[in-house]
Amino acid sequence: MPKVLISDKLSPAAIQIFKDRGIEVDVNTSLSPDELKAVIGQYDGLAIRSNTKVTAEILAAATNLKVVGRAGIGVDNVDVPAATARGIVVMNTPFGNSITTAEHAIAMMFSLAREIPQANASTHAGKWEKSKFMGVELTGKVLGIVGCGNIGAIVADRAQGLRMRVIAYDPFLSTERAKELNVEKVELDELFPRADFITLHTPLTEATRNIIDAKAIAKMKKGVRIINCARGGLIVEEDLKAAIEAGQVAGAALDVFKVEPAKENLLFSNDKVVCTPHLGASTSEAQENVALQVAEQMADYLLTGAVTNALNIPSVSAEDAPKLRPYMTLANQLGSFAGQLTETGIRDVKIEYIGHVATLNTKPLTAIVLEGLLKPMNETVNMVNAPVVAKDRNIKVSTVKTDSVGDYHTLIRVTVTTDQRERSVAGTLFGGDKPRLVEIKGISIEAELGPYMLYVTNQDKPGFIGALGSLLGQNGVNIATFHLGRAAPGGDAILLTQVDQPMDASLLEKVRALPQVVQAKALAF
Repeated sequence: MPKVLISDKLSPAAIQIFKDRGIEVDVNTSLSPDELKAVIGQYDGLAIRSNTKVTAEILAAATNLKVVGRAGIGVDNVDVPAATARGIVVMNTPFGNSITTAEHAIAMMFSLAREIPQANASTHAGKWEKSKFMGVELTGKVLGIVGCGNIGAIVADRAQGLRMRVIAYDPFLSTERAKELNVEKVELDELFPRADFITLHTPLTEATRNIIDAKAIAKMKKGVRIINCARGGLIVEEDLKAAIEAGQVAGAALDVFKVEPAKENLLFSNDKVVCTPHLGASTSEAQENVALQVAEQMADYLLTGAVTNALNIPSVSAEDAPKLRPYMTLANQLGSFAGQLTETGIRDVKIEYIGHVATLNTKPLTAIVLEGLLKPMNETVNMVNAPVVAKDRNIKVSTVKTDSVGDYHTLIRVTVTTDQRERSVAGTLFGGDKPRLVEIKGISIEAELGPYMLYVTNQDKPGFIGALGSLLGQNGVNIATFHLGRAAPGGDAILLTQVDQPMDASLLEKVRALPQVVQAKALAF
């Protein structure tokens, strides 16, 4: 009989799920790290929320552990690479808090518009300052949503019920999905000057970090109100404070902060700022939902081997795993390559399996391609939920199998159609297990992907390679590999080079400024 330890508070109904499925369960929510380390070797499963820290040291002592289940989205408290190295599945419940977080954003917007927290404090203090708290209506106002994924879409729906006009910026929002949500899809530079309220619902990535800074605020409508129930690092707090004091921003409502727990913050003393202690997921319904989900997922895995919402392993049978392992790496690289180059809403994804790979179980490979493709826009996506995320965004996914052999014994080609263009990338295996890119946008190229890559599309003109090499050298960037391809002499060309360190933004701008460059992107794998 499998045995599970619950080390953070979960609903009694979740505990009963384990028992009803025949799984022995212990509940101990007061274990210190040393105490957890001492007992974890007895258990097959560990169910947690955010309080338990599942470190590499804890995992090293978990000699029988098979699965860690996180009731919630974030797994910052779990050393996922260490768990993967030990063959331990890490699961979460990425969609259980969506409605609750969206509702909290709406509540924060109301509080901000009508100064409810300030008026409440004043009235409790025995004052009657009716004329002091002059709010604004939400009806007829323009709500700008930055990030229109699962939570953002729910916020849009609720805001429309309040008769707000909703515009949305999301580089991965397709035109069809925007129509379905009845929102106007706009670019960020258009959203800023039009929106009366701006609410953030995007993951924290290198592309979104500090998305609201002094430069962005300067583009906004004077008197804008900003709500953030997503991630603290999306806003430069110093810039927001200065903008509120200057009157450019009328107020802000923040549930998340750059440093948490936020017991001190430069915004706390400002009466134009509404603050809550990361309450986005804090409702009894949400806590119940994620607890029940994680219990079901863990029980399924321990009893049947079924995998749902796993962050670190593919859904593959033991028989297929050895055959598919090198293809999984290739599929992830192809998807990630296409995803990092995609800057607008995705409409269609076509995945072709040609030659030997067409004879294998390609379903997990498709999921892995989608995971790599969608990861830049959704930090919680994994190979299990990637098809669901694609469906929710109205991304049409098609696969084609052709077992006849062409130029390569085995080949995977991924073609992505966006609102603006179509782009394809193809790869094969050298020596049976070494992934290689062999085609980008129909141009032949042979390249091995490394941790840091520079991708350039350029005009095939003399002197370009020397100019690029000199620029990188002058900035202390060492080139590891260098791969070239072109459609025709003097025509479109591509360059893919591996470098020894990440490319910073300023150097990337210098690359883009070279005369022959059409596009330049820094990629990471």
